[in-house]
Amino acid sequence: QVRLVESGGGSVQAGGSLRLSCAASTDISSFSYMAWFRQAPGKERDGVAAINTRGRDTYYDDSVKGRFTISHDYIKNTVYLQMNSLKPEDTAMYYCAATIVPLTAIQGLDRLRYTNWGQGTQVTVSS
Repeated sequence: QVRLVESGGGSVQAGGSLRLSCAASTDISSFSYMAWFRQAPGKERDGVAAINTRGRDTYYDDSVKGRFTISHDYIKNTVYLQMNSLKPEDTAMYYCAATIVPLTAIQGLDRLRYTNWGQGTQVTVSS
């Protein structure tokens, strides 16, 4: 059973930054893609950023392009989401996900493609 554990969430003011971490219980190169999703109350869980864990290809939702950066560390088996210039509309529970299924970049933001999920970490941005 693969475990994904998120951390790094918190409360910040608009314009601030946070870095989320997702630690995997296994070698992340065993996955094809890992991604960050977010879900606000009453809304669907949407893809934010995805990364090919066997390379460096990344893909972002338009709402976060230029502000968020996804990266991975093979030694720590961890995926990060650096979030800058945060806005109140970024407020949500953020989830890490992983899959072994080969994906295209745009499929990386499709939650139905992922079978492994973390418990989430809350991000709250105040105006």
